[in-house]
This record gives sequence, C-alpha cells and structure tokens, in this order.
Amino acid sequence: MHQNKNILVVGELNIDLILNNIKELPVIGQEIIARDMNITMGSSSAIFAANIATLGINTSFCGMVGKDSFGKFILEELNRKNINTEYIKESIADKTGMTVVMNYSDDRANVTFPGAMETFSLAHVPKDISSFDHLHLSSYFLQKALRADIPALFKKAKENGLTTSLDIQWDPENEWIFPFEECLPYVDVFLPNESEILLLTKSSSLEDAAMKLASFENMIIIKRGTRGSLTYHKGNFISSPSMLHNNFIDAIGAGDSFNAGFISKYLKGYQLENCLQFANLCGAINTTAAGGTAAFENINLFKEKAKSLFNTEVLL
Repeated sequence: MHQNKNILVVGELNIDLILNNIKELPVIGQEIIARDMNITMGSSSAIFAANIATLGINTSFCGMVGKDSFGKFILEELNRKNINTEYIKESIADKTGMTVVMNYSDDRANVTFPGAMETFSLAHVPKDISSFDHLHLSSYFLQKALRADIPALFKKAKENGLTTSLDIQWDPENEWIFPFEECLPYVDVFLPNESEILLLTKSSSLEDAAMKLASFENMIIIKRGTRGSLTYHKGNFISSPSMLHNNFIDAIGAGDSFNAGFISKYLKGYQLENCLQFANLCGAINTTAAGGTAAFENINLFKEKAKSLFNTEVLL
C-alpha cells in the first residue's frame, strides 16, 4: 500500500479557449459578448495527466499534437508538470486541436476542432508497455484513428499486468456506439458521468445502466456533479456526497480531476470509499479556478485549498 506507480495516459491533446461571463446563448447572424477569457491546456486526457502528476503519480503521456505554437504550449505545460512527453508525436501534416468553451454558470457548451487527435493511432503507442503499472485512456469518441484498436490496447495492457481505467467522455455525433463486450472486460475502472452512462446503455435509471454493464465490467464509477458520485462494484452500490463550496469559478475539467483523484488513491491500494471521497474533493477543488489545471498548479496550493475550503488534510 502507498507504493508509487507508473501510469501511461493515452489520449487527445488540445488547447482550451475559455469564454466566461456570457449572458446569453449565441444566435446565428448575431454577436454576443464574453467579459472574460482564458487560454489553457485542455483535453480530458491532458487534464487528468497533469493533475494526477501533481498528486504524486509518475506519469507519461502518449498522444499527438501539431508542430505549431499550440503544440509547443501543450508540451511545455506537460513538461512543467513533470510529465514524461517522449511518447507524444509532433505532426507536420496536422494542426493541434482546440476547444472553444462557452461557460454558463455550472454548465457549458463546447466546440472542438480535433486536429491531430484524429490522426493519432495505435501505431503511435509504444509496443512495449510492460514498464508501466497502469493505463488510462480518455475521450474514446474523439480518437477516430485509434478507436477501433482501443479494445486491443486494453487487452494488451492486462496481458502485461497493468491495471486500467477508461473515461469515454461525450460522443459529439450522439450515436453512442461502443463495444462493451470487447473492451470492458479489460477495464478495471470505468469512469462515465451520469448522462454518458444513461445514453451509452439507453437506460432511464443508473441502476438499469449498471445492470446492463455488470456482466463484463469490473468497477463502475459514476460522476454526478453536485450530487456526488456513485459506484457499482460486485453487485453493490456505494454513494459518496459532493463537497460543495462558495468559491465556484467553472466546472471545466472537474470530471477529469475527479478521475485523477480516484485513480491516484486506487493505485496506492486505498479502500473504495476513500478513493471516492478523495475523488470528490479533487473535483470540487478543480472548480475553484478557471480551466482544468489551475487549481492543481502545485501540491501545496492543492493542500491549502483542501484545508481552507473543506477542512481536509491531504495525505499523499
């Protein structure tokens, strides 16, 4: 217990252009004003990687950016977080992806230009992954060139003795076609949010959704925002309440920070309830700063927020 582990994060990389303080929804042919703007490293995978590295996990990233200024920015940010970037490819033919995020209170609308993430494939993933202890992948639907090989990647990880986790994220095409039977038997921790798992399983309740996945899933962690989180494991549901506060800025990356908190404790052998509680704390702290990584700038800042906002001492 508490032994540090090496994690390989495979996934998409993009910049987030975040627009805040918007009073109304855009209308075709008209113009509206945002009163605040931030440019940060985005993408579910990168936010997860950056924040789990801050929490003390040895992290390597495998993905693709364009050989451009945005790609350079992402590589610099990941290196600044002490993440190993040797498995990130720079494409001359593709631009680095970007997501324009329009924030509205605790919800948002996103427009994504995929760029290099749609070119990234299994051929760009290192053949030998046996030196890692854990594989995490995010944004299944955004990675078109990799998508068909994701079940094989997870199978290979398990054959090499790695534990695994998957967060499929939103399907921009709203089709929700996912190979449950091929992929999920090799996923130790499945991390959808409430909307995603209901759409994925075409269910009207979380109980029905969990039952549909139970025969080939090891552990299902369902993120519910301000309603906390819910786990289905070995036929049992365990709930954990959210950690609310009055310092809300935005919810960008909150689910990815939740994932980082959960997996960081999971890898160190903590009990499920402890993993959930820490995951909820990480998701809550994420919302106290703009974008997905600012609240995790360094471990001291994270600990200070945990203590001042939630009276929680963080032990890593």
